[in-house]
Amino acid sequence: MNVIRVLNNLFRFNRTNWKAVTLCFLAATVFWFFNALNKNYATNVRFPLQFEFDAHKYVSAKPLPHDVYINVNGNGWDLLRKNLGLKLPPLVIQLERPSETKKIVGSTLPPLLASQVGNLKINHIVTDTLYLAIEPKDSMMVKIVIDPRAVTYKNGYGRISPIVVLPDSVQVEGPRSALQHLADSLVIKLSEKKLSADFREQIEPTATGDGAIQRKPEVVEVMFEVGEVIQVQHPVKLELINIPMASRIMMENDSVPCLVQIPKSRKDDFDQLTIGVRAVIDLKEARSGGRKMLPAILGLPSYASLVRTDSIRLKLY
Repeated sequence: MNVIRVLNNLFRFNRTNWKAVTLCFLAATVFWFFNALNKNYATNVRFPLQFEFDAHKYVSAKPLPHDVYINVNGNGWDLLRKNLGLKLPPLVIQLERPSETKKIVGSTLPPLLASQVGNLKINHIVTDTLYLAIEPKDSMMVKIVIDPRAVTYKNGYGRISPIVVLPDSVQVEGPRSALQHLADSLVIKLSEKKLSADFREQIEPTATGDGAIQRKPEVVEVMFEVGEVIQVQHPVKLELINIPMASRIMMENDSVPCLVQIPKSRKDDFDQLTIGVRAVIDLKEARSGGRKMLPAILGLPSYASLVRTDSIRLKLY
């Protein structure tokens, strides 16, 4: 009965009793925790990696491995610091011939890392293989070309000047293999809508499609004038070039109608310059028989743009 009475008094709702129980429980937990940390354990630990090589001559074509998992044995305190990320400097791997090192087998890492893991003992490397793609660094100049076909304008407005790009070329730098697949020009597509005023913006030429490639400068400035425009129907005399010898040609027409867009303010100038406009058909690759061919319109002034031209039906004998 005395035992029952003692237990009943202990668990009866009494603030003093519960404080004592809570303190005892916390003290026991802390004692157990510190005692456990003084023992040795084996566990997997993630270590950050840092590869060192001559960055002036070489560059990584793909992201380098950023960590490695190692099974280690050590004191609980040391393992706790590693897992919490405390005092965890990256494991440094020196690469003397970076472009020749395509992979590092995990079993070869312990001698490289033994001096960098502190008091921990390396049991084995969990990460099987580290794959690298480091290449010689190269650079080249790429011309910037603007494709304005996606630009739209308000009714009655259009582009009335050539497109200016400053600078008109950028230097690209990166892995040699990536630069070998680049074209000599980089096309930037403008997608502005409903323009009615002059256009001037800084644009980042990102069409290289490779994050390892850097550009200098990173942006270019694109500008052109926008104003009121009109469309003029103008017949252009046909001119045939590279006609095969001993050939006869039959054509339906000797001129082709062209629809040209010009600034409204240049209408009189355009009427005086149309004498130099030509519609040229190149017959160099033409074979005998009838066909439709689209002439190239040459000689338009810089402020004029071709909207539409008709194809010409001709027959070669």
